[in-house]
Amino acid sequence: MPAYPPEPWRVKMVEPLRVTTRAEREELLREAGWNPCLLRSEDVYVDLFTDSGTNAMSDRQWSALMRGDEAYAGARSFYVFEEAVRTFYGYEHVIPVHQGRGGENILSRCLIRPGTHVPGNMYFPSTRAHQELNGAAFHDVIVDAAHDPASEHPFKGDVDLGKLRAVIAGCGADAIPYVSLAATVNMAGGQPISVANLTETCALAHAHGIPVFLDTARAVENAWLVKQREPGWAGRTVAEILLALCAPTDGAVMSAKKDSLANIGGWLALRDPALAEQARGLVLLYEGLHTYGGMAGRDMEAIAAGIAESVAEDHIRARVAQVEYLGARLGDAGVPIVRPAGGHCVCIDAAAGLPHVPRTEFPGQTLACAVYLEAGVRGVERGAVSAGRDPATGENRWPALELLRLAIPRRVYTRAHIDLVADSVIAVHRTRERITRGLTFAYEPPHLRFFQARFKPAC
Repeated sequence: MPAYPPEPWRVKMVEPLRVTTRAEREELLREAGWNPCLLRSEDVYVDLFTDSGTNAMSDRQWSALMRGDEAYAGARSFYVFEEAVRTFYGYEHVIPVHQGRGGENILSRCLIRPGTHVPGNMYFPSTRAHQELNGAAFHDVIVDAAHDPASEHPFKGDVDLGKLRAVIAGCGADAIPYVSLAATVNMAGGQPISVANLTETCALAHAHGIPVFLDTARAVENAWLVKQREPGWAGRTVAEILLALCAPTDGAVMSAKKDSLANIGGWLALRDPALAEQARGLVLLYEGLHTYGGMAGRDMEAIAAGIAESVAEDHIRARVAQVEYLGARLGDAGVPIVRPAGGHCVCIDAAAGLPHVPRTEFPGQTLACAVYLEAGVRGVERGAVSAGRDPATGENRWPALELLRLAIPRRVYTRAHIDLVADSVIAVHRTRERITRGLTFAYEPPHLRFFQARFKPAC
């Protein structure tokens, strides 16, 4: 069992939680169409649906809110925000957006044209949706180990350079507007990319005139895992490693609702001044003025403070240790999980845990419902439901991984809460034979269906 360091914070304010009965949860889940996403938060005891925007802000962040300059144009808070991004991520041109997918939309509209191709180290639903809606096809070039939950490969976010070369050769460099990388890789279970591999990937892409853009939403967690796992980096600070991860890339998309410990906000950061000017023009149309991008001044102040806090060694050590502790408890009890533990979540291998539930009945979604029914713990499916349908054929995509993701918000839950989660998941696993059938769609929206779909028990 990994060490569980005392939390490097103390509680100043509490938010009451409501305990429900199993009978109440059964009724609530039926009303939500067997989709935990559609539950009201007041009906969830421990909410691990996402770590995005669900973090607890510090006293320094709350005080920063009071300094927010709400001027429409050229607010002082923008320049505070801009300087924090430049200092800790190293990009010159900083364009605020309301959250990460706002940046994905802008970048896709700037660079993608119909018939183009975007390679990346595994898809993320909103990222791929923006790429496909603008006419591109996504190509997964991640290492094979990323698709094997049992593999202990320390950097499952690495790019298979042979796969990337094949995409460039097959599609032609002119048809590839950019390479899309994530640090860490969410859909693989929060798995990191190594500095060495990211640097080699950028060198290969740049040799063909292809830019590389990095999803940095959890790059601080990636930097911590590099410090622990990649030779030669143990003696470097997390802040130094974060800059090293960003350095070879041409820009980044950021959801500040993750590593930056904020409840809303994000940015698009670029090195090319011409591309930055194009992006600012689109931000004016879709987000707001280029000096606020859909955020209030107080939000930008909170993000700037959160960026500085995010690279504090005590903070990130305790944050990742909490994830590792949950993973160890589940793994030691025989629950099949994605190994090694990632930076922000523990993912349960639902296909292995519920082998008697066919993929067509969505075992990841089925397991998410079972865990909620057990103790009011909410996670999210990361499998075929999240993968959606192929836009050309309309057929379901069947990814290699069929997971239940338990994403832990930062600075929110205590060890007692994490033990409750572990006990609940272990109890479901030990009685898994009682789950005799899965789920099918009762309603299926066209995009990002895992958010709004409704299900019914399979016949």
